[in-house]
Amino acid sequence: MTSTSELIFFVNGKKVVEKNADPEEVLLSFLRRKVGLTGTKYGCGGGGCGACTVMVSRYDRNQERVVHYTVNTCLQPIVTLHGAAVVTVEGVGSTKTKLHPVQERIAKAHGSQCGFCTPGMVMSMYTLLRNKPQPTMEDIREALGGNLCRCTGYRPIIDGFKTFCGSEPSSGCCQNGGGSGGKCCTNSSKMNDSEERDISQELFSLDHVLPLDPSQDLIFPPELMIMEKKLIGDALYFQGERVNLVAPFELSHLLELKAKHPAAPLIVGYTTIGPKMLLKGVHHPLVIYAGRISELSTLTWEKNGVTVGAACSLSTLKEEVERAVVEMEEEKTRGYRALLQTLRCLAGKQIRNMATIGGNLLSANPKYDLSSVLAALDCTLHVISKDGMRNVPLNEKLFTDFGKTALRPDEVLLSVDIPSTKPWEFVAAYRQAQRREFAFSFVNAGIKVAIREGSDIVESLNIYYGGVGSTLVKPGRTCQQLVGRSWGEDLLSEACRFLKEDVDVSPMIHGGKAEYRKTLTISFFFKFYMQVVLEMRDRDVSDVDLPLEYLSALKPFKNEVPQGQQSFQLVSKAQPSADPVGRPSMHQSAFQQATGEAKYYDDLPSVQGELFIVMVTSTRAHAKIINIEASAALKMPGVVTFVSAGDVPGTNRRLWFNNPEELFAEEEVLCVGQIIGAVVAESREQARRATEKVQVTYQDLQPVFFTIEDAIKHESYFEPKRKVERGDVDEALKNAEHILEDELYMGGQEHFYMETQGLIAVPRGENEEMDLYVATQHGAFTQELVGMALGIDSNKITCHVKRLGGGFGGKVMKIASLSAITAVAAHKTGRAVRCCLERGDDMLITGGRHPFLGKYKVGYNDDGTIVAADITYYSNGGCTLDESAFIMDKAILHMDNGYKIPNLRGHGVVCKTYLPSYTAFRGFGGPQGLTVIESVLHEVAVRCGLPPEQVRDINMYREEECYTHYKQPFCPTDMVRCWDECLEKADYRDRLRAVRLFNSSNRWKKRGIAAVPQKFGVGFSKGFYNQGAALVNIYKDGSVLVTHGGTEMGQGINTKVIQIASRVLEVPMSSIFIKETSTGNVPNAAPSAASFGTDAVGMAVKDACEKLMRRLQPLMERNPQNTWKQWVNEAFFQKISLSATGFFMGPPTDVDWEKGEGHAYYYFSYGACCSEVEIDCLTGDHKNIRTDIVMDVGKSINPALDIGQVEGGFVQGVGLYTIEELQFSTDGVLMTRGPSQYKVPALSDVPAELNVHLLANAENPHAIYLSKGIGEPPVFFGSTVFFAIKAAIAAARRERGLGETFPLSSPATAERIRMACQDQFTQMASSPTDGTSPPWCIDV
Repeated sequence: MTSTSELIFFVNGKKVVEKNADPEEVLLSFLRRKVGLTGTKYGCGGGGCGACTVMVSRYDRNQERVVHYTVNTCLQPIVTLHGAAVVTVEGVGSTKTKLHPVQERIAKAHGSQCGFCTPGMVMSMYTLLRNKPQPTMEDIREALGGNLCRCTGYRPIIDGFKTFCGSEPSSGCCQNGGGSGGKCCTNSSKMNDSEERDISQELFSLDHVLPLDPSQDLIFPPELMIMEKKLIGDALYFQGERVNLVAPFELSHLLELKAKHPAAPLIVGYTTIGPKMLLKGVHHPLVIYAGRISELSTLTWEKNGVTVGAACSLSTLKEEVERAVVEMEEEKTRGYRALLQTLRCLAGKQIRNMATIGGNLLSANPKYDLSSVLAALDCTLHVISKDGMRNVPLNEKLFTDFGKTALRPDEVLLSVDIPSTKPWEFVAAYRQAQRREFAFSFVNAGIKVAIREGSDIVESLNIYYGGVGSTLVKPGRTCQQLVGRSWGEDLLSEACRFLKEDVDVSPMIHGGKAEYRKTLTISFFFKFYMQVVLEMRDRDVSDVDLPLEYLSALKPFKNEVPQGQQSFQLVSKAQPSADPVGRPSMHQSAFQQATGEAKYYDDLPSVQGELFIVMVTSTRAHAKIINIEASAALKMPGVVTFVSAGDVPGTNRRLWFNNPEELFAEEEVLCVGQIIGAVVAESREQARRATEKVQVTYQDLQPVFFTIEDAIKHESYFEPKRKVERGDVDEALKNAEHILEDELYMGGQEHFYMETQGLIAVPRGENEEMDLYVATQHGAFTQELVGMALGIDSNKITCHVKRLGGGFGGKVMKIASLSAITAVAAHKTGRAVRCCLERGDDMLITGGRHPFLGKYKVGYNDDGTIVAADITYYSNGGCTLDESAFIMDKAILHMDNGYKIPNLRGHGVVCKTYLPSYTAFRGFGGPQGLTVIESVLHEVAVRCGLPPEQVRDINMYREEECYTHYKQPFCPTDMVRCWDECLEKADYRDRLRAVRLFNSSNRWKKRGIAAVPQKFGVGFSKGFYNQGAALVNIYKDGSVLVTHGGTEMGQGINTKVIQIASRVLEVPMSSIFIKETSTGNVPNAAPSAASFGTDAVGMAVKDACEKLMRRLQPLMERNPQNTWKQWVNEAFFQKISLSATGFFMGPPTDVDWEKGEGHAYYYFSYGACCSEVEIDCLTGDHKNIRTDIVMDVGKSINPALDIGQVEGGFVQGVGLYTIEELQFSTDGVLMTRGPSQYKVPALSDVPAELNVHLLANAENPHAIYLSKGIGEPPVFFGSTVFFAIKAAIAAARRERGLGETFPLSSPATAERIRMACQDQFTQMASSPTDGTSPPWCIDV
């Protein structure tokens, strides 16, 4: 290779010159490690979350202008940035200089909770404004489509950003950015005059916000423009340790390179090759970058269509097609409209900016949607090599196998001809995915029919399917047999029959869902058939009678941004204006999070001599370890050592409630993903590569099983088993009018916190001291485990927690083990060691929410009254106990929800299987326990022929003093108030009638509406956890430093604590600071969990501040004219302590499980939720139309934060109950290990209208300032979407004469919805299995 080229680009206006740029280095690691710009975050490493978004600017010679676009830095090799300017979140604005309006508004609108996704959100919006200073709401929706948020529920982000929308005729409506503070002109909430004076809907104000000022933006460096205009035609050469990259400038040079190196892959966007090289270990010694060759990027419109250069980005293609659709005659654009429909759903904006049409096609992956629609349009590929050019038709013959095409290795795709449609050609594209946007499709289709002019006779037919085989599939026989026939009902019948035979979906197909996929192929054709009939009827050439109720099937669901109302009770007018408690207050770190200044554990600068650790995990589910051979790994470059059980100086194996837990597996592995050892190396990449060289020899053991059902067969359970009973269940069942026996399976859930787990362990070099900078919700437990592993006292180990990028319960247990392992490595090497799990490893190792199976026998009467229920809960605990027993306790303790069932019995059993241990997750068993009883109510209502809400209503607790099934007293008044207000604010009864009317007039679309109440116990049922501690220091300048035992993970605990301290000390919030959570300052703290964090530490901070005020009181009374600073100084000179600890000894909660009774919770939070959905019976797709929530949070300390928790928890629940599906293979391997396989809710999954109201006039005498904990309860409200979907399916089944009682497991995925809506198409797709084919995945 020629000598290495000099790489020149700019970052935030500063020139970067790299003389030895490594082709394997991506922009993310370069920014974070070499430039020190840590605002750009690592979230997934595969372009699937948007956390690493930045803006790239280039001078485009063809357009003679600078273009700005977003990219995922985790997929952007730095060597492809020659001549580009990069702007990161730090280059947009800062708290030190000046905030950019985008940063200010997302913060002020409460759109940043944990803050980890915020820089990516800011960059997506900033780039949009650089291109379009007055965007529409649709522009914002598209710009943010590639950014995931796990905390907020997206609504507040939209509220902040919609303030930039341009002035349009209808801009007064919130849909176009009108209004302020989250208010919307379409006020659907019912409030009377007296309430309106007391209730506010303004969570933030736009007064005094910064205007958009283009002069604040960094200019494109003139040097780069001059460089680009010079048209220097030299190729660029970059040489790394393992990979070389050539970037030719001339097409002829590219063809020479391909002739000489035919195996070298061609890259432009790096969105397909990149993940394979970065995440899957695929190695290419030479890579050719084709992004500098102008011939590959041109796009030319001609008379009969458009010629698109192979390196043209999908975004550019989309913009050009959008323009053409507006400007060209409609009949010519039918194909382009179909293409546009596909492009709009394809990936996120960042990926579309990077990916190219050529890369999409030649990846030869059938789940990439463009192949089917472009093949249907009879596109032609222009292929070139040194030997000349040839034209290749784009059809099924182009793709020879998965990932392979008929092109020769030396050939290059030059361009693609996309013809315009002729007057009598009709085209459509279809796709169905787990999530409507930003997700690979299960099946995609492109269909085009040419009809003989003036008739209804088929002249030609193209049908192409992706996702039903290893390559693009054309059902050739179907296409041939239908030519010459009339486009009518007979043709439809024949087409379905032919397709049934023609499309063979193997039961072993990658990704599974064979019957569903085959159903989709026929359903898609049926949609196309109806669409063509409509168009032909418009031309008076068809007399097919298409019922009106069929037509809604042709309207795809529109993706909208979430809008809605939020209301809360204003503080009393008597409250001093300086008292912040009860007022909406911005998250105290929001500005820092929006500017990228907020530091997370992996943002901390490298410690001198720092090493990196990567885990070696088991590949077997149950096996004896015969040998671990690490010698090959130790010979790899940069590898320092290998650590395993033998290196643990203290305790490797410990007992956790009499169950063994190991840091490293010693003799036996119990699941795939169990940690066996770890490689420690000089760099992350070196450690990662070396782990692949560690050889572990196993001897498989029996038994091996993974599911709840198999555990029951093997009687494999953890102790203790739980039982609670009130009344005489057996006798009541005998006397009930009706008996119902059924079950509900509820799948697990991955935490998918945006920040993966990790820490930095730093040995201090004396007295065995060690500091850990760690992402944990429970620093004391981490400290304890590290001490046990090292064999040293806890007083020498300090855990520091600044903030977490999301936790949700997942950063309590497993992070402690990871910390101990990393500390062992630091102890062994004497050097600092950093652990940062990659997303795939995080998902594999750390576990998630428990799958549950609820089996029930219920006695009920004709009026829907439930007289008895006997419920057994089984959870899949995985291979070790973890927190499974506590989680089952919570499920059992919540099995009554808000219902007074006089005879109620619950059994709880945790199953022991050979899967990674499941662990705590927001709700902690509550959602599972509540969902099963709600399923009971729903099924009883169906069998009684009554509205489910009526059955819920008549079974509800209502007396002033009630008792739970474990005899804890409570007052349900506020729960009933929430329920009544929710139904009223949601217009439930009117909308129920509207739903029934809609269902009666729509055959293939159905709607459902459902509402549930909630009673949720707050606090730990283990009383010793209900404690809080704090330390408050006042300094001589009057500033206050607060330290407490809670951890900030986005819930706003620090903000609320500052509000509390501000009230007691009577100083402004700006004078109070919280530095970090540290075990050295507040020892033995309880975990931040159970919705109890603010209750515990808030009380402790209040206690400490009150102590200080009691000390200062005499001085204040003697000198009332003095300032706060003067009082503090006087106290210092009088030797009065300005430091105080605070402590809160919470309630003595406990349950006597022998008696099945006790005071399990500190108090109960109440709420109610109503959701409406619409399903597509032909595809299984669904749209969340509207949700109304009324939540009792007592007297809110901070309504903005509490409403944010309600919305974020609800949207996480929407994921749990609809789209988040974990898939395990029959060998116990987790296959959904990243955002490309595992889908959390994106912007389009949030209900189009989301209204949240905090219950007024509610007080909680038990907790800090009459408030209530709110973190966990809202997750369960996602079940309203599940039950609304079930009601919609029932409407479809009822119309087909099928039973309204049917099994539906959670999550209600598109596959489950479609297959439950049984019809002629599902029957055609069903194939009797012989039982020899193992399923793709199992319900564990």
